[in-house]
Amino acid sequence: MMKFFSLRHSLLTLSLLVGLAPVVMGQPAATPTAFPAAAAPATQLALSPDAADACAQSHLRAAASGTAAQAGTASTGHRRKMALYDVKYYKLDLSLENNSLAVAGTVLMRVKVGTAPLGEFAFELYQAPAGAAAGAATLLIDEVEFGGRAVTASQITRANGEVSVVLPASVPAGTLLDVRIRYRGTAPSGSSAAIGNGLSTRSSVRVGSTTYPYNVTWSLSEPFSAYEWFPCKQVLTDKADSSAVSVTTTLPNKVGSNGTLQATVLLPGGKVRYEWTSRYPIAYYLISVAVAPYVEHLSFARPVGGPVVPIVDYVYNQPTLAYYQPEINRTAGFIENFSALVGLYPFAKEKYGHSMAPLGGGMEHQTMTTQDSYYFNLTAHELFHQWFGDNVTCASWADIWLNESFASYGEYLSHEAFSNPATARAWMDDAHSRALTQRDAQGATVLRPGGSVRVPDADTANVGRIFSSPLSYKKGAAVVHMLRYLLRDDQKFYRALRTYQATRGGGTARTADLQRIFEAEAGRPLDYFFRQWYAGEGFPSFAVRWNQVGGQLLISSTETVTMPSVTPFFDTELDVKITFSDGSTRTQRLRQSQPLTQTTLSVAGTVTGIDIDPDQWILNGAGSSARDASLVLAPKPFSLAPNPARDELTVFDLPAPRTTADITDALGRLVRRQALDARDPRLRLHGLASGLYLLRLSNEQGQLLGRARFVKE
Repeated sequence: MMKFFSLRHSLLTLSLLVGLAPVVMGQPAATPTAFPAAAAPATQLALSPDAADACAQSHLRAAASGTAAQAGTASTGHRRKMALYDVKYYKLDLSLENNSLAVAGTVLMRVKVGTAPLGEFAFELYQAPAGAAAGAATLLIDEVEFGGRAVTASQITRANGEVSVVLPASVPAGTLLDVRIRYRGTAPSGSSAAIGNGLSTRSSVRVGSTTYPYNVTWSLSEPFSAYEWFPCKQVLTDKADSSAVSVTTTLPNKVGSNGTLQATVLLPGGKVRYEWTSRYPIAYYLISVAVAPYVEHLSFARPVGGPVVPIVDYVYNQPTLAYYQPEINRTAGFIENFSALVGLYPFAKEKYGHSMAPLGGGMEHQTMTTQDSYYFNLTAHELFHQWFGDNVTCASWADIWLNESFASYGEYLSHEAFSNPATARAWMDDAHSRALTQRDAQGATVLRPGGSVRVPDADTANVGRIFSSPLSYKKGAAVVHMLRYLLRDDQKFYRALRTYQATRGGGTARTADLQRIFEAEAGRPLDYFFRQWYAGEGFPSFAVRWNQVGGQLLISSTETVTMPSVTPFFDTELDVKITFSDGSTRTQRLRQSQPLTQTTLSVAGTVTGIDIDPDQWILNGAGSSARDASLVLAPKPFSLAPNPARDELTVFDLPAPRTTADITDALGRLVRRQALDARDPRLRLHGLASGLYLLRLSNEQGQLLGRARFVKE
């Protein structure tokens, strides 16, 4: 059950946000020295960099250097121990500076013991590996306290980041237990997090094309590096109900973090403590800090039907604010648009905001994203994560697409709302290109044959695979787009997303949860769709042959796939755009229910061409479309009566509006030819001798439509 601040706290928070924060002791914080102004960023949306690509490339660089990602994942046995309790609350009270990886302080973990008594408490905290050189970065535990009672050092066991503490006494099942861990040390810098480390620090930043001296320290814990800077339980399905982060630092530093700023407290010796609190559920990797002599900027979003949302931006300095101001100003509109589409901003009673740090992309820390810059795609992407990833968090790294694909699709939705159709289409074309192609050793573009959106179980500790730009981001965004196409109704699509937020908000989800919601909107099972597009590999291509015969258009579509051993066929609907000689067009949705499908359509006018998937709904490779004169109508069944006949024979169900009837005798000689149409489908048999005859029907182009035999009495 969520609790929110009182009106007094809300007013206090607002005063803090607009720079009128009450302080204990003294003087206002000093203003950082301004850097030279830089040129304003380009505002052409079509040139906006790709947010997912920048983020994913940072993931890959980080995974390729330093400590292996697996070092931050607990063993199966340790996870079993941590499963014996549920985290309810984190309170971090730390000392940090903007030019160091040194960290010291106390973390309170409030937990609820599970269904069995708890005799040993397990958590995670980084420790230098065995054999590390003297002075290597490590985090030391000074004290562990349970319910106000400290344990002895002999009760604490540490190995490879895993900490186990034998409790002074067994704690009964269902008990709410406070565990305080006092620790200190230096966070590692082995680049084991998705973008950098659990904690990173830099002495310079880049704004536009200019690099400036500037000290900043920030956290980034996704996926396994929260333990590199605070004691925690790194399990996705155990979200804390609430959190608090207090950081003491040196003036003029400011500290950005999650939730609402409760107070800034001036301390002796030029120190200041920033106290942040959040009353919303939060995953361990979304707890964050950023420390630098920031300049604050406050704006507001006003989503329809919801409260006003404060937007707090911590930027490097005043020139940086001026440089990025046009892009910062987009945030409010993005919040309002997303709120209208998928439900109100989920953390509206606290805030949204950004803390700048040179991390090479962005990280969606709950209520206060960390970004290295501001541009259309990045701001939209990280913001949509507040719904997809923060409010609803993937329950397994196998399902990271529930976070990253939707955040990427948020870029597309923002272009739909704020750009123009051409820019939105260019975004989707680019997403498909990145999902379908790759560079070979010579730098040439080649097809990417396979890869599933689902992260295989063997790769769920592999940062590079989890954050694969072509798969988790781009192919996943294409899958979201295809779900929208499948429903044929945007009202249903957005209702499904609102239902997902409403039913899973504050918790976690698996792909099966999303599937059930879309099945309810579609009114049919969608296992085939998720089996081929989420768990399957590869993609289809379509070769279309067509021919026009009078008022009939024959379309034959052959599907081939890139990974037939895994996904031999993609059952999908497919749009084709038919172009006529007068320049008019008609878009028709077909069903590719088997590798070769054939369709006949009635058309008015002369067809000059057919385009496959003209609006880029389906993730498909380069196909082909060509006229094939050998493609003819299959004979259409018709019937004759009476048979035997005396003077007249009626042809029922004529296969074409106008046909030619040829009658041949038993020797194959043509004995009569007559035109038939729907107004008069009768054959005149006067003058024919009694016997067996063959009737052949053909269209105006002379193509055979069918045969039948009859007897003349």
